[in-house]
Amino acid sequence: MTRVAVVVRGLGLDDAERQELRDAAGPGLELRFPAEGENVGFGDVGAVIGRISDAELASAPALRWIHLWTAGADHAFTAGLAARPGVTLTASVGNGAIGLAEHAILLLLLLDRGGWHWARAQQEHRWDPAMHGELAGRTLGLVGLGNAGRHLAGIARGMGMRLLATRRTPGAAPEVDAVYPPGRVAEMLAGCDAVVVTAPLTPQTRGMLGEAEFRAMKPTAYYVNVSRGEVADERALERALLEGWIAGAGLDAHHVEPLPSRSPYWDLPNVIVTPHNGSTSRQSRRRSFDTVAGNLRRFAAGEPLASVVDREAGY
Repeated sequence: MTRVAVVVRGLGLDDAERQELRDAAGPGLELRFPAEGENVGFGDVGAVIGRISDAELASAPALRWIHLWTAGADHAFTAGLAARPGVTLTASVGNGAIGLAEHAILLLLLLDRGGWHWARAQQEHRWDPAMHGELAGRTLGLVGLGNAGRHLAGIARGMGMRLLATRRTPGAAPEVDAVYPPGRVAEMLAGCDAVVVTAPLTPQTRGMLGEAEFRAMKPTAYYVNVSRGEVADERALERALLEGWIAGAGLDAHHVEPLPSRSPYWDLPNVIVTPHNGSTSRQSRRRSFDTVAGNLRRFAAGEPLASVVDREAGY
């Protein structure tokens, strides 16, 4: 029996994890684990777990499947992939939903309670109580209602918040009080005390939050992004923060990563910067791993793969 070659790269797998994947793959798949930077031949490769360049794609005539360790697939939509419509693309959908939702709540609490005030006081050994807010009773708007958005809605609901959301697919959602189509996002933003972006980056969401949308927000509202920085227009967000259109921002996702040292966000007193770290947890990593193991079993058995990315929708 001819074995199908599968290249597995990324995630820093240890020996036990590599064996676990071999066990999931069974005798029909030959897993290859190239070292970082190692020159890999793709002539007989039927699947790749991890990223693959366009040049590598062009040299892989037998390729049938690509799996991404990440939940977001925007980086995979290259000209090389577009030229290979027969290759199935899957992703670790939902792997970071819990971490992203919890990180969004962390940023909201730090913004609303002035967390930097306490951090400075601790560094200076000062006992300095200060008045702060409460999230209960406030309205939270979610730009995107996928796995992370729904999990965040559950946490926020438990904290006593009112929930609004915008999403591409129409219809009510039990997790929130009202759903707005993308064309009415400014209307939703106007009614929110805080807004969190959890939407994937697609041609439809890129730059969807511009000057009109940030000006629609309350001057007391907070903006948090835990998905992709490019959902907002960079210049409009900077002006919103510098000119006081909104009260502050918690930014885990940025247009350019790592965030350049010259970025004004580092020094703005109403901004909290984290290094796209919201879902970097052991649990999220394990969920990605389990998704891969499950799909290796399906691929080996000739069964339909899970977590297939819709190329048209972009996620």
